[in-house]
Amino acid sequence: MSKIAEARQILEALGLPKEQQNERSALTLLALCHLKEEDAWSSAKAVSMSVVGNKENARYEGIMRFIARHYHKQYAENSRETIRRQTLHQFVQAGIVLHNPDNPELPTNSKDNHYKLSPVALKVVKTYGGENWSKEVARFRKNVGLLRDKYNRERVLQQIPVKLRDGLELNFSPGKHNQLQVAILEDFAPRFAPGSSLLYVGDTARKYLFIDESGLKNLCIPIDEHGKLPDVILYDQKRNWLFLIEAVTSHGPVSPKRIIELEALFQHCPAGKVYVTAFPDFKEFKKHSADIAWDTEVWLSEMPGHLIHFNGDRFLGPR
Repeated sequence: MSKIAEARQILEALGLPKEQQNERSALTLLALCHLKEEDAWSSAKAVSMSVVGNKENARYEGIMRFIARHYHKQYAENSRETIRRQTLHQFVQAGIVLHNPDNPELPTNSKDNHYKLSPVALKVVKTYGGENWSKEVARFRKNVGLLRDKYNRERVLQQIPVKLRDGLELNFSPGKHNQLQVAILEDFAPRFAPGSSLLYVGDTARKYLFIDESGLKNLCIPIDEHGKLPDVILYDQKRNWLFLIEAVTSHGPVSPKRIIELEALFQHCPAGKVYVTAFPDFKEFKKHSADIAWDTEVWLSEMPGHLIHFNGDRFLGPR
């Protein structure tokens, strides 16, 4: 097995997320261990290194130069930020690397910024392939923890909870699109679709966050075409209105083309269809205003009490 493949195994064992188990991260680990392809892991040592290398301060050898010299991998000069932000920052958070251990007072933009393998990580690395490897990994996991677990906990904490009328709680993953969908459920629905029930809502991380299959079947809406459904579907049973809502933070308003697609998809649904495009603010709305179909509604979450109706002969209602 190559040194790079072994380094990736070590990163996985130390709990780095998948994104930090790639070749770039493996080579960075090898540089920080000062190991060449023919060296044994037991000879690893912790050496303070800058990302590129500082000609004025030879004390800090460059990670990128070490990789180029010993592994013949040439990273472009502008790759330093990628290595810093997508590898070294996570190494520091995972407890396997120390940032500026020789001079903790260095400013962020100092040319002498440097990184060094932590003593606890060095102890684990040196045992790779030996009889104490499993024991040292277990000790590291117990005392330091796994970064991927920390990240997973943070993702859970960052989720946006929404409680529906029936008490069911949905947890949306973070992001602008989901924030807008939450606003639709919390601000649009009570104002313009009071008493309505949620039939479907997606999520940027989980396409089918909530789907009421029996409710969709009762309205003759095909449930095997989730990919074609609008972002949010609400049903007002009292008025027999179906609200088909697209949440737009970058693309996808209710355009004439989208109307044709949805009319075909909902052709057997007996409810009156109300088409709504939701935007987070007026700025995003203006980007898409020329694409919005006539006889549809526009709602802005920054002005939740108002609707823009795209025609003058009537207001909110089915086409």
